[in-house]
Amino acid sequence: MTPDKFLVTLIGVAAIAFIVWFFWLVKKPGVKASLSSGGYQEAMVLVKGGYTPDIIIVEKGKPVRLNFVRTESASCSEKVLFPDFKKSIYLPVGETVPLELMPDKAGEFGFQCEMGMLRGKLIVE
Repeated sequence: MTPDKFLVTLIGVAAIAFIVWFFWLVKKPGVKASLSSGGYQEAMVLVKGGYTPDIIIVEKGKPVRLNFVRTESASCSEKVLFPDFKKSIYLPVGETVPLELMPDKAGEFGFQCEMGMLRGKLIVE
């Protein structure tokens, strides 16, 4: 193998390793919901090409209120589903829509759009 082919191969393998690390191996930190004066654990979730934050950490046994604000008009993001809690809400563009739930067991619970393209996770500790 010539030195130039070796160098190109080495750069290609390094690029593949970086892509795998960046997209699959990096753990994103979650956002801890803040406690409101009404006793709810609250978090604001921006819906624009995904959910921001997409990982929300809450405590078990305390009521949760997630306030969703949708700023895009894509049809995929017009509804958010919480299948483990049997809840879903419609998200009109430009409005803040609260979703309230009571996490009674610890674990990781996914939420998503109707098509499953936008995803997030609620971590109950």
